[in-house]
Amino acid sequence: MLDVRDVTVTFGERTVLHEASLHVDTGEVVALLGPSGVGKSTFLRVIAGLLVPDQGQVWLDGTDISAVAPHRRHIGLMFQDEQLFPHLDVAANIGFGLRMQRRSDPARVDELLALVGLQGFGGRRVTNLSGGEAKRVALARALAPSPAVLLLDEPLTGLDRELHDRLVADLAEVLRATRTTTVLVTHDHDEAAAIAGRVVTWQADPS
Repeated sequence: MLDVRDVTVTFGERTVLHEASLHVDTGEVVALLGPSGVGKSTFLRVIAGLLVPDQGQVWLDGTDISAVAPHRRHIGLMFQDEQLFPHLDVAANIGFGLRMQRRSDPARVDELLALVGLQGFGGRRVTNLSGGEAKRVALARALAPSPAVLLLDEPLTGLDRELHDRLVADLAEVLRATRTTTVLVTHDHDEAAAIAGRVVTWQADPS
């Protein structure tokens, strides 16, 4: 269970989030739907611990994790721009989170490669991937450690329609089958409806 309480974030004189809250039950997939610039990605960064809010708390399974370091929160995050490690091959990128947990699980890496349609790509350099392939590697990397909460920040932006629609269907199936608690940020109504069990319309703070 994820419980984000009364988060406020200001940048200079601009209030990006004002007492923003969200409750997500265990296994629930929630989409934050709204245009760019309304603080959706900022909200995810607060949950992940990458941004300290001016006020507010993040609770996970009844524990306040607001002061916990990002790598200890057991929260997975897929950025819009992938942020893959260019010096590592595909398999090493996907397995990075597992290594952080002191685990070596080649079978899990192979499972994720199959899931995202990249069988046989494990030894490739990520710098040689297409944009769509890079996004699929980033998704697999976020899923590999089986995080308590998965945060997806516009994960399928920039893909061609056929690949986008296939990954939407695959992602929805995986999240529901594994009961992965997920918060998805998107501006795509159809994507939100296909992946999430609940859609929250996100608006800019009026101030």
